[in-house]
Amino acid sequence: MIIDGHAHLILPVEKHLALMETAGVERTLLFTTRVHPERAHDLETLNQELRIFNEIIAGKVNNDLQSFQQAVSEAAQVIQQYPERFTGFANVPLGLTQEETATWIEKYVLPAGFRGFGEFTMQSGAVHQLEVIFACASEYGNLPLWVHTLPPLNLDDIHQLVALSRRYPRVPLILGHMGGMYWRETIALAKEVPQTYLDLSGTITFLGPRIAIHELPMRTLFSSDAPFGHPLIARTIVEQATVDTAVRRRVLGENLAELLHLN
Repeated sequence: MIIDGHAHLILPVEKHLALMETAGVERTLLFTTRVHPERAHDLETLNQELRIFNEIIAGKVNNDLQSFQQAVSEAAQVIQQYPERFTGFANVPLGLTQEETATWIEKYVLPAGFRGFGEFTMQSGAVHQLEVIFACASEYGNLPLWVHTLPPLNLDDIHQLVALSRRYPRVPLILGHMGGMYWRETIALAKEVPQTYLDLSGTITFLGPRIAIHELPMRTLFSSDAPFGHPLIARTIVEQATVDTAVRRRVLGENLAELLHLN
């Protein structure tokens, strides 16, 4: 099974399904989103759409609970409409107490059948906010976490994130975008901590995915980060980075299928 391990809902959903067909993707791990850059038709409209995105990435609007609820509901409807094509991760607001976080999960995440939590973005120095998420993930069956590791996070933040993960060895941690410019250090950290996985989307060099797959063939995940990336391009990178067909199959879907217990 070919699984795109990280994409945001593209509207209309038929456009997303068409992208999947073009790339030969059978299932997509869909993430909630509060922006839709696919609706932009020029630089001006793209900048308008990405204004909110930039604030999210900077960790400035994480507690906008109404927009969180809307995004979760939007993704849940699509997953329920196309259960054979989409599986989902739901974002969870940061900065809540553990009790408040548990209430959120029980109200919005678990009933909709989401398989994990994310994408988490935060300001540098705020990785500690994920402690509550790790604790709740542990309580609810060790659901995996997906964390954005591009800026504004830096290498110290990534070290802190992996150190936090060590305290919850049964909770899988997916290092989104493989650490960006710190991809070599991130691969080395992931090798030390067996519950960590490397997401290959948004990487800055072809060499990064090739080395990541070589070092951790059982814990690297093909993904596109659509609509910011393209599933066919992301799949081509994996195919060009692998020689062993068995390893290629694992990266393109088997690793994620095992992690999420997908048939």
